[in-house]
Amino acid sequence: MAFPVSIMSCGRATVKVLCVLIFLMLIDRISGDPEALQDFCVADTKSSVFMNGRPCLNPNEVSPKHFMTSDLRKPANISGNPLGVSTVAASSLNMPGLNTLGIMMVRVDMAVGGIFPPHIHSRATEIVYIVEGTVSFGFVESSTNRLFSQTLEAGDVFVVPKGTLHYAQNVGRKNVFSLVAFNSQNPGFLNVPSASFASSPGIPQEVLAKSFSITLQEVENIRKNI
Repeated sequence: MAFPVSIMSCGRATVKVLCVLIFLMLIDRISGDPEALQDFCVADTKSSVFMNGRPCLNPNEVSPKHFMTSDLRKPANISGNPLGVSTVAASSLNMPGLNTLGIMMVRVDMAVGGIFPPHIHSRATEIVYIVEGTVSFGFVESSTNRLFSQTLEAGDVFVVPKGTLHYAQNVGRKNVFSLVAFNSQNPGFLNVPSASFASSPGIPQEVLAKSFSITLQEVENIRKNI
């Protein structure tokens, strides 16, 4: 891959240092999770070792079943979620072969009128493929708070830049079935309403009241119902 900055073309020492820093920033921008040092590192899901990622299973114990899952064939229970949404993930937990490969996939089903509340994936870009239904999908650009939203039909694809606030809403007359992929095996999930009003310990009520221009009583009411 070619880069817009060539370290060899830099002159003075201070300029070379600057070029190296720019080069390293570019490397960080094009890479997702750290590169693997072998073809695969099938996750040892029984290990108690805490680390960045998951420990590798002995290659002699690896089998083809570690590289597949059937969990996405059926949706989770939508009716049990008050927001009318359910998710089923293909991750290193149920598909150990994904470990260290820097990707994961999620099946998302939404009932009529269902929503996926505003949230953020701090470690990954998200790409969405609509299999069935009609969904309004949007993200907010961070520097100007501009909303980029689109109504998607079956067969459409939408991309959400890494770290941006985004949401989804079923605006059709039937359930939505979509597949979501991330360029990280652990993209992170920060649900904005829950993070704001249901953190532990809680954010001071005065901070929330002033931030959202609501009263202390309204903060308390939201916390009881979120």
